[in-house]
Amino acid sequence: MTDATPVVRQALREIGKPVFTCSFQAEDMVVLDLIRREQPDIPVLFLETGYHFSETIAYRDEMAAKWRLNLINLLPRANDQHPPDIEACCGLRKVEPLFRALEEYEVWFTGLRREQSPTRASLQPFGQHTLASGKTLTKVAPLFDWTWKDVWSYLEIYEIPHLSLYDRGYTSIGCEPCTAVPDGDDKRAGRWGGRKLECGIHIEPARD
Repeated sequence: MTDATPVVRQALREIGKPVFTCSFQAEDMVVLDLIRREQPDIPVLFLETGYHFSETIAYRDEMAAKWRLNLINLLPRANDQHPPDIEACCGLRKVEPLFRALEEYEVWFTGLRREQSPTRASLQPFGQHTLASGKTLTKVAPLFDWTWKDVWSYLEIYEIPHLSLYDRGYTSIGCEPCTAVPDGDDKRAGRWGGRKLECGIHIEPARD
């Protein structure tokens, strides 16, 4: 695996106020471990959609306590329990709360990897993301060229506990209603019933 530490250090020391969005999936735990070794108090944003697996919430709380994380749970503005479709639901519960929170930061760390999806195949360690307001952040993907095997090797080497849902066959874990065990080798095939590849947070919003 490529050493991701130099990317993390460069972003932390040279660019600006950092933040990390964390789903507590395997790759995010690797990035979180790398960052906390350099800056233990970095804000860690979790999208509290109201639809997560109970196992995800329990694991989040366990690791937040164990690593003494500066955890910030982001909630949607409204509490609409019956959004009209999956696009509206992701927009309400993920995209809007996150983009609103990102306004106060300059560096956005992610757990994105090229191998995850065709939409991420050309990913670079550093990129730019412009919010609807026009503000531009530096978007950092320390694991951009890591494989699934690399991720799990790191977790094993550093004895980092993993979310128990992986032991039940899940490979990409989001909200419970939109996550299934994949049928085949595509790790993200169990998301949204195959109807889309991204929830929207890694797609630049349209601006007026």
